[in-house]
Amino acid sequence: MNKEGHVLNAALLSVGLGVVLVWPTTLTVATVLETLEMVARLTVPIVLGALFPDVDTAFGRHRKTLHNVFVLGVVAAYPIFFDNLRFVWIGVATHYLLDVVGSRRGIAFFYPLTSQEWGLPLGVTTSSKYANPVTVVVTILELAALGAVNVYVMPLASVDGAMSAMLLG
Repeated sequence: MNKEGHVLNAALLSVGLGVVLVWPTTLTVATVLETLEMVARLTVPIVLGALFPDVDTAFGRHRKTLHNVFVLGVVAAYPIFFDNLRFVWIGVATHYLLDVVGSRRGIAFFYPLTSQEWGLPLGVTTSSKYANPVTVVVTILELAALGAVNVYVMPLASVDGAMSAMLLG
């Protein structure tokens, strides 16, 4: 995916996830403001996270150096130890997902252990006219999955607490 696709994904994901996390049962001024506040909290960290992996275009090997499970682990653990950047991991994870599902090349998810790139053969090139529509479809699927996790598995707002318990517990 290209930068535009990653930013589009992050922006749509921030809005959708803001609604999922608040999930207003009635439409009142208070619930609209609460939802807008949640979207505002999510947007900057998710967009930053969505752009972060492509910093490896300036150094290292693109789709390897910052596109792997180890970087995702560090970014996901960061808020546990430093109490900030709480939602950056969502942007990084969705960046990886878009590069695996939405492009033909894939990513080296286990780099530096192996340079093999993993991807699905059904992706589009970054310059394709279908890149943004594929991004929107992937984002809708991500929101459906996150909504299901939030409702049926564990409230996403408690993910930080669960990760803290696992790592420090």
